[in-house]
Formats: sequence, C-alpha cells, structure tokens
Amino acid sequence: MAIERGSVIDGKYEILKQIGKGGMSVVYLAMDLRLNKQWAVKVIQRRGIGKNNETVLNKVPDDTELMKRLDHPAIPRIVDIIDKEDDPQIYIVMDYVEGESLDKVLEEWGAQSEEVVIDWAKQICDTLAYLHSQKPPIIYRDMKPANIMLKPEGNLKIIDFGISREYKEQNLADTTILGTKGYAPPEQFGSRQTDPRSDIYALGMTMHHLVTGVDPKKNDYVPIRQWNPELSDGLEIIIDKCVQMDPNDRYQNCNELMYDLEHYELIGIDYKKKQKRKLAIFIISLALAIIMAIAGVVGMAVKHKTDVNNYEKYVTSNGLIDTSVDADTTAENCFKAIELDGTKTDAYLKYIEKSTDAGKLLSCKTKDSEDKEVTYDINTFSKEFGENQDKLKLSGDYDKLCFETGYAIFNLYQSDSGSKLEAALSAEKYFEYVVEMGESSSYYNIANSFNQICKFYNDFVNNNNGNQATDEDYKKLVKSIKYCVTGDNLDKGYQFSKNQVYVELTLYYQFENLLNDYRTSFAKNGIDKNTVIEIFDSINNNAQKIDASSDINEKLQQKVLKAYKDYTKNIERAYENVANSAGREQ
Repeated sequence: MAIERGSVIDGKYEILKQIGKGGMSVVYLAMDLRLNKQWAVKVIQRRGIGKNNETVLNKVPDDTELMKRLDHPAIPRIVDIIDKEDDPQIYIVMDYVEGESLDKVLEEWGAQSEEVVIDWAKQICDTLAYLHSQKPPIIYRDMKPANIMLKPEGNLKIIDFGISREYKEQNLADTTILGTKGYAPPEQFGSRQTDPRSDIYALGMTMHHLVTGVDPKKNDYVPIRQWNPELSDGLEIIIDKCVQMDPNDRYQNCNELMYDLEHYELIGIDYKKKQKRKLAIFIISLALAIIMAIAGVVGMAVKHKTDVNNYEKYVTSNGLIDTSVDADTTAENCFKAIELDGTKTDAYLKYIEKSTDAGKLLSCKTKDSEDKEVTYDINTFSKEFGENQDKLKLSGDYDKLCFETGYAIFNLYQSDSGSKLEAALSAEKYFEYVVEMGESSSYYNIANSFNQICKFYNDFVNNNNGNQATDEDYKKLVKSIKYCVTGDNLDKGYQFSKNQVYVELTLYYQFENLLNDYRTSFAKNGIDKNTVIEIFDSINNNAQKIDASSDINEKLQQKVLKAYKDYTKNIERAYENVANSAGREQ
C-alpha cells in the first residue's frame, strides 16, 4: 500500500515522494523533521504473499543487518529502523544517495571512456575488497550498473544489498538462486556456493557493459575489442579473466584485480610489442653511439656551451616571468629548460609557480626536432624529476621544490572522474621526500601534515588492503588538517599570493569534504567534535577574508562558505546520532 505524500512516520520522517520500487519493498524520499535532513526510507509490508500464495510474515531483511555494521564511504548507512508490532509496515531509514545510477548514465550518454571506466572499476573493486574482508566475508551478488550511483562529485555509491549474504565456508551451495541475468556468474544459478570470485565476475560484466554500451542481458559475451577496436588489449585481458566460467580461472581476490587495473597499460600484447621494438632500437642506437663517440667529443664541448646559454635564456626569458605570456609558452619554455639540464631546480620551480598562479597544472603540445607532436605535462615533469632526483637533492632548495610540487599536485591534479584520490596518491611521494630530510628542513612540519593526509587517502580511502582506520588514524588526520589550516606556516614559505587564491579555496573545499565524509567515523572513534568544528571555523574565517577577484574564484569561494554552513550541521547531527545510538544500546 502506497504512503501518501506528507505522511509522517514515527513522528519524525515526513514522506516527500516515492523514488524506487522493488519486489521486496518501496523506497521513499523523506525529510527528517528534527534534523532538517533528507533520508531514504525503505518500506516493507509486514505481511506478504509467498511463492505458493500463502501469507508470510516478513521481518527486518538480512541486508539491513549486514549494512548496520558496515562503515565505508561507498556504502549507504542505516540510521534508523522502525519495527513496531502494531504497524503493518517496517521502515528502514538510510542515507539518501544523490546522483544518477550508471544504467541511466549509459542510457543517456552511451559507452563511457576507458579511463573513466577503469577509475570506476577501481572504486568498485575497493568496496568489494572491503566487503570480502569482513569476518565472515560478505558477498554482494548483484553488481550491475543499476546498483551503482554516480554522485555529483564523481565518487560512486553501491546500493541495494537485498541479496547480499555472508560466505559460509562449510556450505556447498547457496540456499536461494538470485541475481541479474547477464551479470551474475554461472554458479549463482547452479548448485555451487557463491564466494568473492562471484562478485569479481559481475564486476567484469559491469565493466564490459560500461565500456562497450552493450547490455549483457540482451547479447552474448564477446571480448570488448570486437565491439570497439580502439580499446586497449590490457583492459580486454582483465575483463576476460574476470568473467571466466570456472571461478578458479578468474582473479582469486580483489587485490589481484586492483593491481592489474592500476597497471592495465603494462599487461597487453601491444605493450610487449613496443618493448621489443624499444630493445631493437636500443641495440641499433648503441652500435651507432660507439661509432659516433670519437667524432662527438669535440661536438659535445660546443653543445654544452650552447645548452648552458639556451638554459639561461629559457629560465630568464619573459616566458617564465611575465604573467601576460600565454600558458602554453610558459610550459614549453620550462620543459625545454628541464630537457637541457634537469639537474637544476630553477625550471621545475618556475613550472610549479606558474601552474599554481594559473590554478591548473600547465601542459602544452609542441613539435620536436623531427616535427613530431610532443606533449609536455605533469607526467613529463615527474619523469624528469625522477631521472634527476639524485642530483636535485644536492640543491639548497630541494625541499622547497618537493613541497611545492606535492602541494600543487594535491590541489590541482584532475582525474577523469573528478575524484581527489588520485591527486593525493600522486602527491604523497613529494611530501615524503621532505619528511625524509628531517626537521632540518623549514618545510618539515607542513610537509609531514600533508603526508599524513595523503597516507590516510592511500591506506583507507583507496583501501586496497581492506584496512580499517583506527581512532589513532582519525586523530592523525584531524590533527594534520588542523595544522594545514591553522598552523604557523607563514614563516615556512607556506602562504598564498594574490594569484593563488583558486588553489587556497580548492584546498579548503577539499578539506571540508573530507571531514564531512568521515564525520560519523570521527564521532564513533572519539574524535573531539569541537576540534572538527574549529577547523571548519578557521576555513570559513580564512575564506571570508579572501579577495576572490574573478568569477571562477568567487564561485569557488561561495561553495566553501556554503559547505561550511551545511557540513557543520552534518557534524552536529552525526555526533548526536552516534550518542543517541550508544544510549539505546545501553
């Protein structure tokens, strides 16, 4: 029986509209009249009709009991259960997930790019690894685009745990045959028990659907490059292994799958062919080098002098100093100087400085000596840095270079999905380099704080190993964010110029979102609420003082200020909910 709009459940939740319906329940959007917050409310009829038209008595579903003990950013939380014997319905109140399901994304936009699908697959793989790490492991059993929500900020949420189950090692088979045709593995419809490899099969079919746009419910499986030859053979190999009929031939766990997703470009046939070609070219080049060595001695001396002159020209030219010069020229001059002498810090620092001023990591396309197109970007920067790091360490401002590089990547790196996870993972090593220098570096304290934040992303947001953060981990995170926002950083080179307003606001907004995402975990692990609120207050005060000076900066400033209002309310509610829950348990 449908619930009318405006009805109030348990004196707390006002029904706004119906947002979903399944065989077992109806889902409504509701407003919490006490907290002024929207929740999703799943309504289950207490008495239903069984397979043989008999009357059956329903209870709180098993998936609810499972979800109550889970704490992962990609899994909606259960916040309330209303199960009264005199009410013909059971109500389960949970997070309302804003966004669009991936089946709707496919319907509207068609097949997604390989890069986007791989990023999504890594997020899903991380979530499955968390479920499989529970004791006993939880098998999701219904992975498909319709059960994956894409949030506005680019992160994914896994919904509908209706047929999830705990893996029981002694069982030979599942007691119930459930799942979605086309995505579910053969053992889910046969006589064998599902296990973590069953979820890996479904993730493989989901990746196949997302990257080809071909619905597996309506078409037989064929490798992805038969649908689109432009896709990489590395991704094809990964998906093919996921969807093997025999579970023993698939990836045996999500860690194995995650490793290949992160290195998909290195496992394909095309890559191996390229490596063989490189080896052949190297052998030929080596032979030519020996022949030319004698003739080149005199020429090298002349070239060295020319390179030194050219390097100084690039480093001191207007292209590196005058902000009116276009970004392409700035980036090109920086990289040409680095190619001439990558052991000096000047050009690296100029590139980072100009990128920070521009509010983006600069890149450009140009032609090399053979008139072939070359792209210069942050990947080029990282490659040159790595190749010359031993000599760069000898420079007096090596710590400055490492910190400012890490800081720029942390704030400005953009992944295809819009997630900040990859930015933190890419920036971590540069902060680590400063920390390794010890407290003799004036950047040590601030670099150590950013390093702790990046480690949290790597260990728990990325969560390849299924690790769970402890109260000490959350304390380190909050302490580090507080230092980055309120610490005595101005005398350590950590300050914002007028041209770096966008970067400052980006940092504040990222910190606000990170604190908001883990508010419930903070409350459960005893993190002082006032400390978290103080950080938000400092961010708000700092943001209000900023002269935005441009439309894009002003919009970002307003997002930071709005997030302060919304998220501080979320913090208060999270701590109140945890306290109330603890009181009920007592």
